[in-house]
Amino acid sequence: MDKTSIIGIILGIVAVGVGMYLKGVHPSVLINPAAILIILVGTMASVTVAFPTREIKKVPKLFGVLFKEQNIPTIEQLIPMFVDWANIARREGLLALEAKLDEIDDPFLRNGLSMAIDGQTQDFIRDVMTEEIEAMEERHEANAAIFSQAGTYAPTLGVLGAVIGLIAALSNMDNISEIGKAISAAFVATLLGIFTGYVLWHPFANKLRRKSKEEAKIRQVMIEGVLSILEGQAPRTIEQKLASYLPATERKKIIEQGENENE
Repeated sequence: MDKTSIIGIILGIVAVGVGMYLKGVHPSVLINPAAILIILVGTMASVTVAFPTREIKKVPKLFGVLFKEQNIPTIEQLIPMFVDWANIARREGLLALEAKLDEIDDPFLRNGLSMAIDGQTQDFIRDVMTEEIEAMEERHEANAAIFSQAGTYAPTLGVLGAVIGLIAALSNMDNISEIGKAISAAFVATLLGIFTGYVLWHPFANKLRRKSKEEAKIRQVMIEGVLSILEGQAPRTIEQKLASYLPATERKKIIEQGENENE
């Protein structure tokens, strides 16, 4: 479970709810079926028009991505793995790593190591794996764009909802005492539009992009690790090379741990 997504949504709801309470606004005003219909269904309609069916069908899975941790190895897990493979390759040859293929859960890494064992050139392996990363990033950007566009449409639909509410209020000028309540209810749509746009949809799009960027980084580490083994680089050299992708403090821990193991 990606706790930050849950925590962020809860904090957003609490911030608006407490803010309304401090301003003397009762939260019950948010229970406005017309405003909810205009914002949520209207946003869904706009997004459906804006994107092809094959991309809209991915939306339920995207919520899974938003609220689940990425099921890919971390750089800290990859470094000792590549160091171990480098030791095996130097002692027994590259073909000895074929026994390790069944132990690799990640298809991208398994394919890269398999190509290296099969004797493919470094340029070929790099090209194939890099193109796969680029295709992945393109797919992920298309997915993030759905939420990004929803975040653009929702606030504007909120204004539309407010206008509709004001029209309804002004059409009932005979009952002056109810005009204030009607105008207040009209702006609930604007509130919901801004809230969903800037607390939900835009942040969702940003999270998808951040997760995609992190996955691309890890895939790049995999490419460098596979090619380093293919080149026959020393395990210590591979460790230092891959550790360069980590922040300075974490990099230092990895290097010191490797030095202690070699003593």
